Amino acid sequence: MRFLKLDFRSAQGDRLSARLDLPLDEKPSAYALFAHCFTCNKNFNAVFNINRALASQGIAVLRFDFTGLGESEGDFSQTSFRSNVEDLVTAAEFLASEFEAPRLLIGHSLGGAAVLQAASRIPSVRAVSTIAAPFDPSDLGRFLGSTREQILERGEAEITLAGRTFLIRKQFLDDLEQVRMDEVIQHLDRALLIFHSPRDTIVSLDNAGKIFQAAKHPKSFVSLDDADHLLSNRRDSIYAGTVLAAWAGRYLDLPRREAVDRDLTDNRVVARTGKRGFQTEIIAGGHRLMADEPLSLGGSDTGPNPYDYLAASLGACTSMTLRMYADRKGWPLDAATVRLRHRKVHAEDCEDCETRTGTVDLIEREIEIEGDLEQLQRQRLLEIADRCPVHRTLHSKIEVITRLRD
Repeated sequence: MRFLKLDFRSAQGDRLSARLDLPLDEKPSAYALFAHCFTCNKNFNAVFNINRALASQGIAVLRFDFTGLGESEGDFSQTSFRSNVEDLVTAAEFLASEFEAPRLLIGHSLGGAAVLQAASRIPSVRAVSTIAAPFDPSDLGRFLGSTREQILERGEAEITLAGRTFLIRKQFLDDLEQVRMDEVIQHLDRALLIFHSPRDTIVSLDNAGKIFQAAKHPKSFVSLDDADHLLSNRRDSIYAGTVLAAWAGRYLDLPRREAVDRDLTDNRVVARTGKRGFQTEIIAGGHRLMADEPLSLGGSDTGPNPYDYLAASLGACTSMTLRMYADRKGWPLDAATVRLRHRKVHAEDCEDCETRTGTVDLIEREIEIEGDLEQLQRQRLLEIADRCPVHRTLHSKIEVITRLRD
């Protein structure tokens, strides 16, 4: 996933900081808009993981800091739920003018309530998804405790949420009290996907039930099981993103992946490792793969490591070569299974290695041949295995020419 740092102006003229997450090396098939939670900003980790899943399906996602939060200008204490909705509508207008109007809205927590409110004002939207969203935003007041009384008496008070301090004014609470979700949800007229965890201690599960009951079809509910409100466990946000990406494809009329613009004159393999960890996206021949390192080496174990891919390349080439040779000879080969293992060994421990010093890369290859074949045919296929193109490449002199792209 690649990204662009952007900014646009709110209705009040404040500069709002944004980031557009884009599919790797291709034109987006659709655009989405993500509204984060009350205490979060656009760099919230769960948003990153969800957007990566969407980008892998060709969906670009704009996320931004609401007025007064993160890197955006403005005074948060002067904002309200209604102004957050205005920021969302303005963000959608920015997308439409600079890129393409959003067809998908996603909102987490109070951001979920905001996207439900904003959807009717963004004609391009075809689908909406909420994550841990409240049915009645005014319930937020119960988390303020005694601070709520101070706000009502003094007109404002500072609160600390998720380790951050905010100045809340009475207008914010008054605005939440005036929000009515029933009618908005009933007339949503868009496909709706609701994510919620039964263990959410911030916004209880019954909120999801009320949203679901109020909505008309098409509507879906997905349980996040053991997830907390902020989807702190990386696996929960990855799961939500994967399900959301598959669901969105049904309602956004996305083109089939092979039909997405692909430059056949540029057949390079593309690999991109982002800012966090070793997870690497790969595009090879129009196909999407994922590489990573195991947890023990600081990775997330979301895909094979680079050496696994090297061994896989040799294994695939070997079995394909055996298939082609057997077909050409008319031999009854039912299947060829190749098992490989790569490791580094001391040269002195390698019986067949030419060098006797240092370490060498050793790939052990075991071939299983299925079919009614004679012993001589099996032995010939074993010899042919060494003739597969990748095997020959690994044994030949390889030059890698590297240049830095401007």
